[in-house]
Amino acid sequence: MSANQGKRAAGARSGAKRGSTTRATTGSAGRVRLLDYPRAGKSGVRRWLPSWRLVLGLGLTSAFLVMGLVVAAYSTTTIPRPDTFSQAQTTTVRYANEANGKPGRIMGTFAEQKRQIIPAKSIPDHVGHAVVASEDSTFYQNSGVSPKGIARALVNNLKGGSTQGGSTITQQYVERYYKGKTTSDYVGKFKEALLAVKVGQSQDKNAVLANYLNTIYLGRSTYGIQAAAQAYFGKDAKDLSVSEGALIAGIIPSPSNWDPRVNPKMAKQRWTRVLDRMVGAGFLTEKERKVQKFPATIAVKKSNTYQGPQGFLLDMVRRELKKKADFSDDQINTVGLDVTTTIQFPVQDAAQKAVLALRRGQLSGGDKPNDLTRIGLTSIDPKDGAIISLYGGPDYLKASQNASTQDSAQAGSTFKPFALVAALESGVSLYDRFDGYSPQTPAGWDAGRSVKNFNNEQFGKIDLIDATAESVNTVYAQLNLQIGPKKTAETAVRAGVTTKVKQNPANVLGTDIVHPIDMADAYATFASGGNHSDPFIVRKATYVRNGSLAYQGSGNTQAVFKSDVIADATYAMTKVVERGSGEQWIKPLGRPIAGKTGTSSGNNSAWFVGFTPQISTAVALYQTTADGKGQDPISPFGGVDQVTGGTWPSALWANYMSRVFAIPKYQKVLDFPARANVNRKVETSTPDPTTDSTPTPSDTATANPATVVVPAGLAGMQQADAEAAILNAGLKPTHTTAVSATVPAGRVVSATPAGGTVPYGSTVSLLVSSGTGVPGPKGKPTPTPPPTALAPGLPTNPA
Repeated sequence: MSANQGKRAAGARSGAKRGSTTRATTGSAGRVRLLDYPRAGKSGVRRWLPSWRLVLGLGLTSAFLVMGLVVAAYSTTTIPRPDTFSQAQTTTVRYANEANGKPGRIMGTFAEQKRQIIPAKSIPDHVGHAVVASEDSTFYQNSGVSPKGIARALVNNLKGGSTQGGSTITQQYVERYYKGKTTSDYVGKFKEALLAVKVGQSQDKNAVLANYLNTIYLGRSTYGIQAAAQAYFGKDAKDLSVSEGALIAGIIPSPSNWDPRVNPKMAKQRWTRVLDRMVGAGFLTEKERKVQKFPATIAVKKSNTYQGPQGFLLDMVRRELKKKADFSDDQINTVGLDVTTTIQFPVQDAAQKAVLALRRGQLSGGDKPNDLTRIGLTSIDPKDGAIISLYGGPDYLKASQNASTQDSAQAGSTFKPFALVAALESGVSLYDRFDGYSPQTPAGWDAGRSVKNFNNEQFGKIDLIDATAESVNTVYAQLNLQIGPKKTAETAVRAGVTTKVKQNPANVLGTDIVHPIDMADAYATFASGGNHSDPFIVRKATYVRNGSLAYQGSGNTQAVFKSDVIADATYAMTKVVERGSGEQWIKPLGRPIAGKTGTSSGNNSAWFVGFTPQISTAVALYQTTADGKGQDPISPFGGVDQVTGGTWPSALWANYMSRVFAIPKYQKVLDFPARANVNRKVETSTPDPTTDSTPTPSDTATANPATVVVPAGLAGMQQADAEAAILNAGLKPTHTTAVSATVPAGRVVSATPAGGTVPYGSTVSLLVSSGTGVPGPKGKPTPTPPPTALAPGLPTNPA
């Protein structure tokens, strides 16, 4: 082969190679390939293995794309509003402020979850340091996420373990504070990580830590460090010690399982770990570490908000906040209110103890009332209508019907003061006299029916003072017909009765049903001198977050009666206590008290409602049927033939108020305003000097004598005969009964006074034998001495 031929051959081979390369990059159709893959000019496995240039190029491209996506995602990530769950706070209800002005003790709480958000300054540094040491040692240095933590979690997840997120404190904070729920998928975790970085860059670390500690669940149904401090140690978060803070920090991953009362061994291991890590992080010195002792925790309180008597009070608080402050149930449970009630703890304590004493038979010689007998008791402040105490029942959870605010019973003679006030407003005076004999059928009374006094007692012609003191039905029936039943009904409503009052003649005898709280409120109107205030139980409610006022309770006071009218009515009502049906129990309290007993026909209810210038209290006893749908007569107990207003209601009122009068706030004895003598008829004419003023025989015959002689020989007479003799003499008979060893039943044992001359219209008291059996209580019960001291604490179930 010649030299030229060799060159041509070489050129041909070279051209063949070049042609081959050109075909690989352009393809059979001449199209240009962006990637040399599968690799041209390679055969076998090598044809399918990418070159290092291709791998590097694709890797860099992918990295830039991912970085771009992350940057775009980060730039579009915005910090949302906090989740409502993370912001939900406990509403705390307290008794009225203490006498020294300090907040009252806690009555109960309303909450979706127990939480009280507190500012960062109220969280001690060592508590935050304990949490950082335990949960995220790089918290103060990291950007909100931990690459090492994420890598560790990824390896765990790839091995088939439970999904983890390698969460920092900031990530946990974001998850709970902004999301309100735990996210387990990778996309969700990625979004949380971006939000954590943004939060870490825009928020102060201490603020993040404080919000985290206010948000997380810490066991014992508590959310946040404040509620946890109360639940574990009975103190505020600001008072937690280093050791106590370390304990709470240690159980964060599993607070329910590692509670010291559940698993003390694990709790101590976690506590030790936290302290050691605090030393390692420089938050604690070795010397400080050595003196730490494992803290004791208080017992877990299985709180049931509405259990016991206080459940009725809490229910009333919730109802008032909904009705008057326009809160919803959800808002009450989550908004975080600090509610101060009008209920004074010492007075409420006295009320519950007094009811418990009656229930246990301590007021009645060991004889207990029927379990179906209901007791309503409430006290109101006359100056503004504040409910000072209220007993609605033994346990709200067992029977939620409130005996004082929802139950109702016939008012009996507690309605007579409404007719008295209406009469005084209509021109009648306390001096006006009426026939008190029994029975009577006054003109205009229900056709075919008569009205009788209790036990058919007989009275002569008496004034309204005596008629009030002795609760004379026949006199008040005449009075009601004289002024008109409509005025009595209107007076009751003005005073505070909220139930319907019929405008019939018998309304004066309390035939209508009323709530016990209404009667306490109505008599508070009398105690105030004629000013009515709507009852209320919430003094004020403030927002926990900033202390601003959410609701201010108010009695809405307005003048409804003239003070002179009320002064006279009050004077007549004091005679009920001094010498009338309330004398035996109420008078020994030794201070000015006005009030009225009440007993319904059929003995379905019995009352005593009384007041001083400082406090008005209503006590009502009534008995439900077995099915709870109706009312039965009150089962007698304590040796009385029937439970009347002058027996156990008065006894309960006296026992309760004796405790109240021992409280410094109510120790001072205040007098009622002086009697005003409204409408008193004064003789203004002067006699004609030329006219003989000597009474005519007819005048002398009809005039009452100044004095009369008490009939002799009353002892041994039948009761009816003795009473007739006393009435014929121009005197007034009353009686009590007692067992006598010698005098047969129904006969008079003794009379007081037993003889001599007394003023016309005076009272003669008869002691009548109830029989010659074994001595025991009959008629009015014997008073028990009032308590001398109050035991601490409220009974949880006074029934």
